[in-house]
Amino acid sequence: MEHGNVIVLLGPPGAGKGTQSIVLQRELGIPAVSTGEVLRAEIAAGTPLGLKVKETIASGQLVDDDLVNQVAAAQLSQPSFTKGFVLDGYPRTVKQAGFLDRLLAALGFGEPLALHLEASTETILARLVARRQCPCCGRIYNRILRPSKDGVTCDVDSTPLIVREDDREDVILDRIRAYREQSEPVIALYTDRNYLRVDGNLQPEELFPMLSSRLTQPAPLRT
Repeated sequence: MEHGNVIVLLGPPGAGKGTQSIVLQRELGIPAVSTGEVLRAEIAAGTPLGLKVKETIASGQLVDDDLVNQVAAAQLSQPSFTKGFVLDGYPRTVKQAGFLDRLLAALGFGEPLALHLEASTETILARLVARRQCPCCGRIYNRILRPSKDGVTCDVDSTPLIVREDDREDVILDRIRAYREQSEPVIALYTDRNYLRVDGNLQPEELFPMLSSRLTQPAPLRT
């Protein structure tokens, strides 16, 4: 079976991973997976897993590696992912990266492209404190960059938009600190592999034209 490219989006919260995953999904015709969105769905459903994740996120910490790995394996093993996919915010630790390497090899994929979006703390705060979400369908808006039509309700189902618990400024700063401590070793791991660093301070529409030629190159196969 022929397998396509795998793209790993790396970077701090608010660097633009979610926005770029949507663009890449549309432009390359491959699915995108956000482990954060999967875990938030568990929170919304009020499952035991969701309650544990909610407490962890609210404290500004990262979710347990084994738990996130289980979520990733369940998602990526589905038949709809055999043509390639985009991973938004995963892996975030060296342990997760090692698990992903083994999972991709087992699924028959080549080396992933690690796409690193870096952004300043000032840019991150400006973006995330303006972020709003529909509690019904999960659609994300931004009052500055990508507002809903009326600025207060969802364009899809007219539900009033909310501020997520993890988009409060104090939690954002805790998340950035946790990212720097736990995730930057992952960037070092990927730097000597199939790696590309881009300026996440740029507007989303400026990034994809810079990336298109690199993203359409065949993925190197594992031997």
